[in-house]
Amino acid sequence: MGIDPSGDVIVVGGGVIGLTTAVVLAESGRRVRVWTREPAERTTSAVAGALWWPHLIRPKALARHWALQSLSVYEELAARPEETGVRMVEGVLGESRLDEQGPWAAARVPGLRASTAEEYAGTGLWARLPLLDMPVHLRWLRERFLRASEARWGSPRTKSGGGAVEVRLVTDLAEVAAPVVVNCTGLGARELVPDPAVRPVRGQLVIVENPGVTTWLTSTDSDTGNSTYFFPHADRLVLGGTADEDNWSLTPDPAVAAEIVKRCAALRPEIAGARVLGHRVGLRPVRDTVRLEREPLPDGRVLVHNYGHGGAGVTVAWGCARETAALASR
Repeated sequence: MGIDPSGDVIVVGGGVIGLTTAVVLAESGRRVRVWTREPAERTTSAVAGALWWPHLIRPKALARHWALQSLSVYEELAARPEETGVRMVEGVLGESRLDEQGPWAAARVPGLRASTAEEYAGTGLWARLPLLDMPVHLRWLRERFLRASEARWGSPRTKSGGGAVEVRLVTDLAEVAAPVVVNCTGLGARELVPDPAVRPVRGQLVIVENPGVTTWLTSTDSDTGNSTYFFPHADRLVLGGTADEDNWSLTPDPAVAAEIVKRCAALRPEIAGARVLGHRVGLRPVRDTVRLEREPLPDGRVLVHNYGHGGAGVTVAWGCARETAALASR
């Protein structure tokens, strides 16, 4: 089967990686459909803390390259925060130093500098970074994808129509009958490929009413390794977190939640009295290295893998999507 550059592409996976990839492919002129096991609002992406910064992702050099491409996009999207869910927000990266980060960050991240003692008691970096409201952003990605598809191919309801997002369980990539298949299944790739190198790193969050916090903070305890962070939104504050390797549980642990609130309140006392709105758990799809590669299939079709982004799916989404689109059209 020959590969027509404008032919059908099916993206399997409807989280931030899958939807961003579908947008880039559709806007390049491809006729794209998205098959997703869960609606976007029920994916791991929907519960992400979603601060732009490479976290739990390798290889570092490539991750930084993809991250900087994504940063340029998010800076543009931040001009329309209510529509896109993206804002540029200031805060402190605790236990970080400029000389450790190297020129990749210092030359490009706006306002990056050493934090003051008033901003953070330990060593840290002050930065203005993209912070995403993921439910809003995922809806915006889906609508942008659908608009791009309909502008080129018409309504998905017509015979020649383009984009559609279908809730559809895929148990074998071989059953996806399209000239180009793009695998953006995250942790699902462990069974679907199968790829046992993909494993979960569980993250638990507590959502509270925002008591007036306007800056974000990430901090790591050098003794215990515990990561503590809070990310402010207009109507809520996202508190974290955990990084439990090979833990598949999606059930919030009340004791862990109480400890998260306690650690965050130690950094910002007003958090202690904030009303709890909910609890979230997500499983980060961690892999020794991101798998982003083209795999020609025996029947002439092409399979492009784009998964294993760990805790940095939002951070690298646009850079990885562009590379994926190039591989799909090569």
